[in-house]
Amino acid sequence: MHSRDEIGKRAGALRIHGGRIDMASQLYPKSPQPWIDLSTGINPIAWPVPHIALARYQRLPLASEITQMKTAAAAAYGLPANAAIMPVSGSELAIRLLPHVIGVGRVGVLAPTYGSHAATWRDAGAEVHELVALPDPKAYDLDTLIVVNPNNPNGRTIARAELVAFGQAWTATGRRLIIDEAFADVRPEASVLSLPELPIGTVVLRSLGKFFGLAGLRVGFVIVTESDISPWRQLLGDWPVSGPACEIATLALRDAAWIAATRTRLAVDRRRLDGILTGAGLRLLGGADLFGLFEGPDGVELLDHFARAGILIRGFAAAPRWYRFGLPADEAAWRRLEATCGTLTA
Repeated sequence: MHSRDEIGKRAGALRIHGGRIDMASQLYPKSPQPWIDLSTGINPIAWPVPHIALARYQRLPLASEITQMKTAAAAAYGLPANAAIMPVSGSELAIRLLPHVIGVGRVGVLAPTYGSHAATWRDAGAEVHELVALPDPKAYDLDTLIVVNPNNPNGRTIARAELVAFGQAWTATGRRLIIDEAFADVRPEASVLSLPELPIGTVVLRSLGKFFGLAGLRVGFVIVTESDISPWRQLLGDWPVSGPACEIATLALRDAAWIAATRTRLAVDRRRLDGILTGAGLRLLGGADLFGLFEGPDGVELLDHFARAGILIRGFAAAPRWYRFGLPADEAAWRRLEATCGTLTA
């Protein structure tokens, strides 16, 4: 048996970020193998990557290949007539570049949400305010507002019509609106990229890695109006992603049949996840089809409980009873999750 202090120390080390299988295996060396990583919102069944010709590794991507990838992204996501799209090596990099492109000031973040947003702006010297709802565009003194839609970790989704009306009023006075749509592939109806025009001052971020299960590829996109694209092009240069990543992203974004089938499968799997965890006594707080957010019972450290079964889940330092669960990849992983939940309620 481990002491409460030791359990708390181990769990605390895993609350910083998802995906730390290496750290988890060091903290829990006796846990069953292989580890099951449910700590991220990444699709566990990735788009099937084909063989990539050696030439794509040997030379820089051609301008025509970058253009093909941008065209595929625009077709898959939508692209307002006045907007331009810029590939980037993962949306995390775009998040960290935002203060350098936009400039620091008074920044609002619709919270709770992905921690890198507030942390990045604070590190850049901005005055950051965490908000619980969209502010009154006429009353709130901010320069920039960040909205993750659908939100991570609770799946909160602002309807497109509401967000568009807000965005038009917000940016009309020269302020910036950043919309992180990293999880919008599972709720395309919420995306502002199907608008005829994008309000000037709006920045939209997309991530290939979440829905397509290819986080290691490091591909994302920044979408802004044509008038705002120049600094992004200057920062990211002529080769914003690698040649192999460019080819894989282009093929994946064009695979409409896989995209449609995957949306259906994820919705089914998410319902199964909710059923297992609520049946084990956890309270559903929200989520999107790639993950669910749950509240654990008093007196039980779920990070430790699942880690001892070789299952890594996501905890949150600011909300110790909140836990995010991703989707298992196969039946063996589903069975281990169910078994571990069974010992929780035993």
